[in-house]
Amino acid sequence: MNIAKRGFGRLESFLDKAFGPDLNPLCQLGAYGYFCYWIVAASGIYLYIAFDTSITGVYESMEYLTHDQWYLGGLLRSFHRYASDAMVFFLFLHLFRELAYGRLTGPRAFSWMTGVPLILFLYAAGITGYWLVWDELAQYIAIKSAEWLDWLPIFSEPIARNFVSPDRVDDRFFSLMIFIHIFVPLFLLLLMWIHVQRITKPKVNLPRMAAFGFLGMLTALSLISPATSHAAADLSKVPADLHLDWYYLALYPLLDYLPAGVVWFMAAGFTIALLGLPALWTKPERQIATVHLDNCNGCEWCLKDCPYSAISMVPRTDGKPYRQQAAVNPNLCVGCGICAGSCPTGSPYRRGERLVPGIELEGYTLLELRDRLTSVCTGSGDTPKRLVVRCSHASKTNTEDDPAIVELEVPCVAMFSPAFLDYTLAQGLADEVVLAACGDGECFNRTGLQWTRERFARQRDPRLRGRVNDEKWRIVNAGSSGDPGIALTTEMSKQPDEEAVTE
Repeated sequence: MNIAKRGFGRLESFLDKAFGPDLNPLCQLGAYGYFCYWIVAASGIYLYIAFDTSITGVYESMEYLTHDQWYLGGLLRSFHRYASDAMVFFLFLHLFRELAYGRLTGPRAFSWMTGVPLILFLYAAGITGYWLVWDELAQYIAIKSAEWLDWLPIFSEPIARNFVSPDRVDDRFFSLMIFIHIFVPLFLLLLMWIHVQRITKPKVNLPRMAAFGFLGMLTALSLISPATSHAAADLSKVPADLHLDWYYLALYPLLDYLPAGVVWFMAAGFTIALLGLPALWTKPERQIATVHLDNCNGCEWCLKDCPYSAISMVPRTDGKPYRQQAAVNPNLCVGCGICAGSCPTGSPYRRGERLVPGIELEGYTLLELRDRLTSVCTGSGDTPKRLVVRCSHASKTNTEDDPAIVELEVPCVAMFSPAFLDYTLAQGLADEVVLAACGDGECFNRTGLQWTRERFARQRDPRLRGRVNDEKWRIVNAGSSGDPGIALTTEMSKQPDEEAVTE
């Protein structure tokens, strides 16, 4: 998976430069999926209004929309078709990207496990949609689907018999297909909502520019190559020339050459393998956040900054004159340390054992962070010109090539709070601080890079003090840990938020 991770990292870096981090499509895959769903839903409502559910009128109604009303009905039909295909594309790309980055264990397993059923319901919705057109392709799909389902011992008689002659298919068939085609997407939407429940501020809405750009591409594609039907279905003939939608119908040619049981085994095996991956995947060690009530005043900063809703505020239990206190759900905590970086009591200026904030990681306390900071900066005897605070998920730096650069690794750059930057510069531990983040478009811990930028830009609490010289710090995109490494030299410019140079 390192190859895939490196590939995604480099592609994201290229797209960051091409479109900017906020419009990078690889960092908006979930939002693109949601956007495609709403396009399909909106266009489907109009198509349903004009749809004739009778066996004799279904094909004619679709042909009327496609050709006679091409400027609206035909355009919306193409939108319906291509947005459905795009949703499959974005879903699998999103799945493979999360797999490449290893985001499927621990608290993230919930999103993975609820995401796999989305594939099944998306395919059920798409395939039944093809049935409704009742052309030669729909005839082929209906017969092959019936033969495939007949392999399961759940029907009293083979349902494929319903398609042996024209008089066996009636209006009730299309009423059933419409019911399924409407019900399944509604249930799909419910699953999509469940899928993001353990994520704080999930990306479900595209930026406006991205939405307009995607709609523009859909419009151009729909006008250049509009979605059309095959010839009308005729159960007395065997369709010969079919143009399959490979996004939804890739399994159907296998049914022509393999027994139905083998295809069932392949589909079930693929689904079970995806569901079982979190249990088989190597689980990285994670430190759980812990609350120290003596220093927790219930300010809610950690609650607002937690990417996975692992923190909640509960009534006070120690009798102190505060209304609430922070509580951590260890099953949801990913050990990113963002909460420790947000705590206003986590000042490194506090001496000795007094450096105990309201919340911090059990295995990487802020006292340890300060001790490691002092150690790496003073270990060589000379004050380094540059301290690199590197996210553990980012590429390693070439600090061994330049003795004037030292590196401090943290679970997430957001753990290194503005107070620690102030402390580093004020104590003369380094002349400059570089925060090397794992990704410009999407942080491994989702919001770590965003919160860091806002804190250091004095837009979010805890804010960087005004006395700190902004020429003394910067944030760089170091790329994922699958990349070969970032090249930092003491001669690099000091512009904030710049792209690190990869080897």
